[in-house]
Amino acid sequence: MKLKRLRQRRVSLRVRLTLTYGGLFFVAGLLLLGVTYVLFDQQLAQRGQKFLAITQTDPSGRRITVAPQPPNEARPGDRLMSADTERFLEEERDKLHDAAVTSLVTQGGLALLAVGGLSVGFGWLIAGRMLAPLHKVTDTARRIASAPAADHNLHERIALHGPNDEVKELADTFDTMVERLDRSFDGQRRFVANASHELRTPLTLGRALVEVAMHRKAASPDVIQLGETLLEINSRHERLIGGLLLLARSENEITDRAPVDLADVVGHVTAQTAREAALAEITVREEPGEALTSGDALLLERLVQNLVENGIRHNSGPGGWVEVTSRAGDGHVELTVSNSGPAVPPYEIPALFEPFHRFDSDRLVTAKGAGLGLSIVRSIVGAHSGRIAASPRPGGGLVVTVTLPACPPGARETLRPDRQIEIIRS
Repeated sequence: MKLKRLRQRRVSLRVRLTLTYGGLFFVAGLLLLGVTYVLFDQQLAQRGQKFLAITQTDPSGRRITVAPQPPNEARPGDRLMSADTERFLEEERDKLHDAAVTSLVTQGGLALLAVGGLSVGFGWLIAGRMLAPLHKVTDTARRIASAPAADHNLHERIALHGPNDEVKELADTFDTMVERLDRSFDGQRRFVANASHELRTPLTLGRALVEVAMHRKAASPDVIQLGETLLEINSRHERLIGGLLLLARSENEITDRAPVDLADVVGHVTAQTAREAALAEITVREEPGEALTSGDALLLERLVQNLVENGIRHNSGPGGWVEVTSRAGDGHVELTVSNSGPAVPPYEIPALFEPFHRFDSDRLVTAKGAGLGLSIVRSIVGAHSGRIAASPRPGGGLVVTVTLPACPPGARETLRPDRQIEIIRS
């Protein structure tokens, strides 16, 4: 735990640059102080001129010592100082050497610390000024990344002004990237808006023409059978287009959230799929526990419906079962859908959530779905900031668990009865 906390405590670039500036200054200062000390010590260690003590004889016959003179001024009859005088001068020289070295090291060290502290302070200010444009880039990127939907806030730009250096080049490149993303998302929004009308209109018109032809009095049995086949193909295309549009819509994070109880959604979906389950002789069991979350009610309904239909259609046949449960946890809600069926290898599970992928390829032509059910489920879960996990059952089949954030306590009172009625009647 401590190691994890230490890893989370990052040292900012400004601190690292300041420490680098200060460290280099202190290293250079210590080297300079060291070189000065060595040269100063060598200079003091050199022996100076040896002085002589000049002695003379006074009229009474006594020898007296005259003031010392340098050796080059000595005259015949002069002699060197006594041993005591030599020792005294040596001690004085040592004291002078120690005092000079101590003064150099102490005062030089204090001066180095003082100037080093000033250099660290100036380094902190300079690093902050140099990194200010990077903070602007980071703040803009953070606002774009924290938007409730992926295509929001893409209109923001850094628009950095200053010298044409590496930081400005980075900011301009970021602005160019965001601009291209904005155009891409704008094109996607226009496509989704137009595709709903442009793709469904011909299918609706084709369905109407086939139904008119089938209900004519002169329609032969062959025409009626052909019409039923065309209606089935048309219905499959409608489901495919609807699934693609829903998948594109669910890729974005939900911005308009409302409280939703998954227990109501589970009860509504099991009632909707009861007829299909009865035709397939599949038993659907439900345990709807209160599970309040917030999000788009229609998308959450489609999430549960896709999981239940997937369990019914990919089951072991007559006598199979599907179980749907919902419950509330600590700060989250869980939806679990499990079903009997053929054994699913664990390595196949991630691919089941990819578009147009089915575990049993033989069902590709006759399947009622379009191969987008679990892909839509994964996108809806991601749009609601949730998690999804799937695992194979020991006896065959699949267990899918969806975890969503719980509804905030302050928003639970806003769960409107009319919203529940809308879910049930949809």
